[in-house]
Amino acid sequence: MSDRDQGADLFIATTDWAEATRHPLAGDASNRRYDRLVRAETGETAVLMDAPSARGEDVTPFIAIAKHLSDLGLSAPRILAEDRSQGFLLLEDLGDALFARVLAAGTAHEDVLYAAATDLLVTLHQAPVPNVPAYDAGAMTPLAGLALSKYRAAITRQADPALETEFAALMQPLLAAHAAERPVLVLRDYHAENLIWLPDRTGIERVGLLDFQDAMAGHPAYDLVSLLQDARRDVPPGLERAMIDRYCAATGAERDRFAADYAVIGAQRNLRILGVFARLGLEHGKPHYVDLIPRVWGLLQRDLAHPALAPLARFASKALPEPTPEALDRLRGGRAA
Repeated sequence: MSDRDQGADLFIATTDWAEATRHPLAGDASNRRYDRLVRAETGETAVLMDAPSARGEDVTPFIAIAKHLSDLGLSAPRILAEDRSQGFLLLEDLGDALFARVLAAGTAHEDVLYAAATDLLVTLHQAPVPNVPAYDAGAMTPLAGLALSKYRAAITRQADPALETEFAALMQPLLAAHAAERPVLVLRDYHAENLIWLPDRTGIERVGLLDFQDAMAGHPAYDLVSLLQDARRDVPPGLERAMIDRYCAATGAERDRFAADYAVIGAQRNLRILGVFARLGLEHGKPHYVDLIPRVWGLLQRDLAHPALAPLARFASKALPEPTPEALDRLRGGRAA
C-alpha cells in the first residue's frame, strides 16, 4: 500500500464512511484520483477525491466554487468531509449518468440535455462573480500558444520562437476585442464528460457539475464553446446553432456580435487543446488524447472560417501542420512523419 493510500484510509477513518469499501473511478487529465465508497449494509455511496499537493493539486478552489454553485441552487456535489492540507475530499456521489454515457446510449433526448446545460449557463452568468483569477487576453494568449510550442514543435521537431511571437501578436488583440465582455464565472471544462444527468431533479438542477476547480472570470461564450465544441464527441451543427440562439434569446446578447466572440474564443480554446493533448500524449504517456486531435482540428477550422479571424486563419494555414496519421504518430512518441 502506498503512502497516499494509507493517507486516504486515515482520512476516511475520521468520517462515518470508515467501514465502506473503495472502488477506483476513472481519472481525468489532472493528477487527481477518484474512488467510490460503498456502504455494504445500505448501498449508499460517496466519492473520495485524492488531490495531492505534492503534484500541484489544491482542493481549496474546488471547495470555494462548489459552495458558490450550491448557493445558486445548482447541482454541485456536497462536500461531506475534507482534509485540505492532505488534499482529500469526501463528496456527494452524483452517479454515473454522464451526458456522454447517456447520449452514447441514444440521442433521442440530446436537445433536452443540451438545453438544460445551456439554461444553467444563463443562470450562472446572472450571478455575481466570486473572487477568481481573470481569464482575459493576457491569460488566454499564451495558452493558445501551446498549439505552437507543443503541438507544432512536436510534429516538426523544432521550436520557432519567432513564429510564436508572431502568433501572440495576432492572438492577443483578437482576444482583447472579442473576449472582454462583462466577465462571468467560467467553469472551463463544461462538456459532456463533466456533466451528469440527474433526471429525478427539476430544471437546471438536472445538470450535475464536476471538475470546476479551475474556474475563472471570463467571457460568457467560453463555457458555451466548451459545451458545444466538444473535443470528445460530435455535437450536431444544428444543435450548436440552436443552443447559441437559445442563450442569446435568454440573455439579450446581440447574435452577430456574440457569434464573432464565440468563434474567436472557440479558436483560442481549440488551439489550447491541440497543445494540451499533444503534451499529454508525448510527455505524460496518455496517447488516447492524441486520438481526439482530428476532431479538435476540425472545430478549429470552423472557427477560423469566421471573417473576424481571417488574419489568424492565414497564419494558421502556414504555421500549423495538419494532424495527418504520421503527425499523430509523432505525438504518440512514434518515429514517423
